Parts: sequence; structure tokens; C-alpha cells
Amino acid sequence: MNERFQSAIARFDAENSRDPNLENGRPRELLYAERLTDWVMKLSPNASEPLRLAARCQHICRWESPRENYPMTRPGYLKWRADLKKFHAEKSGTILRAVGYDEDTIRRVQDLNLKKNFPADVECCVLEDALCLVFLEFQLAALAAKSDDDKMINALRKSWAKMTEAARAEALKLSYGDREKNLIARALA
Repeated sequence: MNERFQSAIARFDAENSRDPNLENGRPRELLYAERLTDWVMKLSPNASEPLRLAARCQHICRWESPRENYPMTRPGYLKWRADLKKFHAEKSGTILRAVGYDEDTIRRVQDLNLKKNFPADVECCVLEDALCLVFLEFQLAALAAKSDDDKMINALRKSWAKMTEAARAEALKLSYGDREKNLIARALA
């Protein structure tokens, strides 16, 4: 990729490197961005530049807007998620402008961040697939450990419904613990 793309990725990574929350000794959002990028590239090896950029900044600086700042209700959760999408899109736009991207490219990255036109937009589907696969591969076990079965089965069904057949096939290849295997089997039954 070109120098402008490399600069944008470096800026996204620098921002996410500031995450005070660590996972495996690394800033959590930096690790998340790398994992999401890896899944996008596995699902779509010829991914467009805007899709690659969107993957790398999807959760940029997420820790700056903690869930605890919103009511611990379903509407509070939905408001937090909607505000986060806007926050990530604005933050990515600022960085992309600073490294010299045109407004059409910036808008495209932001549309992907905001999941506009999902599921009609093929690239949006790739990004959503990658998001679901990161959840299944890296976050499912921890969430299952602190959640009841009904909540997890519901979350798994929602994720599965958003995924394409290709992503579902990838999900079935992942390695899961016994409890997670059981939850997935029940969700898909």
C-alpha cells in the first residue's frame, strides 16, 4: 500500500497504543485492531483501501467512552453503541484528513465504521463478519464466563444472523472450550 495508507495505519495504531487496558500485555484496542485487520484480510484478501482503513480504526480510542458513563439498561447500551460509532467515525476522519485522504475516501471509511447500508453493502458485510469472528475467537469465552446461558445464546444467535455463510464456515473451524461449544450448539439448534 502507499505511503498515505501506511501513515494512516501508523496514526491509528499510535492512538490505540494509548489504551490503558491491557490484554496479553498489550494495549487492548491495538490488539483488537490487528485482529480485526487480520480477519478482514483473511475473508477478503483483495480488500479495498477504505475497508482496510475501516478495519484498523473500527474501535479507535474506545476506552475514552466507557460503558459505565451510560445507564446500565438496554436503551443505555444502545445509546452507548450509537455514540461510539459516531466517535470512531469522527476520530478516523480527523486522522485521515491529516494524512491527506480526500473526502470521498474519508466518507467511505466512515460509512463502513457506521455500518451504513448493512447488509446490502458487501464490504460492510466483510467488516461485520470480521467483527463477529473476533468476538467468537477472542471474546466469547470471557463473556460466557460472566454471563448466563440464555444471554449468551441470544448473543450468539444475533451474531450468527449477521454473518455471511463464508464467515459462519470460518466460525465453525475455530477452537472453543466445552462450554462455548455447548452454547454455540444450543444457539444454532
